[in-house]
Amino acid sequence: MRESRDAAARVNSDVRPSVRPHVHGRTVDDQTRCVHYATPVDVIAIRFACCDRYYPCHACHEEAESHPVVRRPRTEWEAPGILCGVCGTELSVTAYRDADSCPVCAADFNPRCRLHWGLYFDE
Repeated sequence: MRESRDAAARVNSDVRPSVRPHVHGRTVDDQTRCVHYATPVDVIAIRFACCDRYYPCHACHEEAESHPVVRRPRTEWEAPGILCGVCGTELSVTAYRDADSCPVCAADFNPRCRLHWGLYFDE
């Protein structure tokens, strides 16, 4: 049992940043919820390809930036592009799209976010 806890700690320390990336926009808590999306499962932020900044949603980006959203091209889906607001882990777009919850802390992701993927990621 101790070995599995030690292994989990190593994995978690390898993927969790020592300093969380800043999340821009009108957040309402430290788990990336915002004034537009604030349910218990709204716990991710998206790194926008156009400005390389994390925002909780497209509306937060639109309110804060003077440029239009540029969707993340498929060629960049393996780079960090999603932030888990619960544990601070940065996930690739591919890993996020393949998961229902954070692979590190098991926080559930909002399944309805799939309806908006076309706003963020090139299909």
